[in-house]
Amino acid sequence: MPKQLIKGNDALVKGAVLAGCRAFYGYPITPANEIAEAAAYYIPLAGGTFLQAESEVAAINMVYGAASAGIRAMTASSGPGISLMSEGISYIAGAELPCVVVNVMRGGPGLGNIAPEQSDYFQAVKGGGHGNYRCLVLAPATAQEMCDLTRLAFDLADKYRNPVFILADGYTGQMMEPVDFLTVDAHAQVTPEWAVDGTAETRKNLITSLYIHPDELEAHVRKLEAKYKRASEVETRWENYRTEDADVVFLGYGVVARILKSVVEMLRGRGIRAGLLRPITLFPFPSGEIRRLAKQAALFYVVEMSTGQMVEDVRLAVEGARPVEFYSRVGGNVPSAEEIFEKVLKTMEARAANSVEEVLSHA
Repeated sequence: MPKQLIKGNDALVKGAVLAGCRAFYGYPITPANEIAEAAAYYIPLAGGTFLQAESEVAAINMVYGAASAGIRAMTASSGPGISLMSEGISYIAGAELPCVVVNVMRGGPGLGNIAPEQSDYFQAVKGGGHGNYRCLVLAPATAQEMCDLTRLAFDLADKYRNPVFILADGYTGQMMEPVDFLTVDAHAQVTPEWAVDGTAETRKNLITSLYIHPDELEAHVRKLEAKYKRASEVETRWENYRTEDADVVFLGYGVVARILKSVVEMLRGRGIRAGLLRPITLFPFPSGEIRRLAKQAALFYVVEMSTGQMVEDVRLAVEGARPVEFYSRVGGNVPSAEEIFEKVLKTMEARAANSVEEVLSHA
């Protein structure tokens, strides 16, 4: 099959259909609108259901219902809409139901603007709703990954019976790139043994997140905790770019990671051994790989389109073994390779000067 020139948002929907998604419930919001538009066309063609809900609150509860029946279901929105869905996502995680939730991030807080940002990292990775739950979070950086990681998200959701986030910045959702939609076997539509689909066999099943007795709820939460730990051990994904000898290791995800590859090459041209670690899963986070790189790298440099969210997880992973610098743009501004390059050079010059001063002060 030839590649198609397509927006990331549209590629995501085609990936969802290939993964067997047969139910989409959502409410329009920029810059995620193309997802609902494409879902309205493709999912009914595949024999599924598309419904524009009256609100994001309604949409996520419709996803809850479809997932309870064992149907591969999804929704998509941007930050303000995800805020409204947060209670429902907590209920879905508590009821151990699989689904996919897409956040194409825009500027915030509040209404903010419709330009791309990465300020919803905490919302997705740390759990925007209440209770002791986690969502697996995948961060695509290309239109191809908008397709491929969405297909993976449905498999992970079923494997762990848990919501899985696709966390994409507005650029990744809106940019057009060639995408290869590989031919795959159709996902078998089999009702899971735990689901409720109106048959006598499934009537005994109970889908709930309500555990009145404290000991029962504690046992349930510990079960969820063990599930998240298991996922952390086997589902962590990342990309290394020229890190094999890197003294300076950049960290960024989404469109920022693409920019950082150019920064790496610019610094290499100056004789500075730079590399990039791109987290593909934001939860589970590649903390082990960061600790491994800390044995060789002298400096970590995190770049985000936020005031600093993922950088906290990087610092936790480094555990003080190496310095961690941070640079950001917000408000829908995207950092250029040139400005990051200049900022890094100034940082390294300042660090070198401080080292000389420290040596002289002890002479």
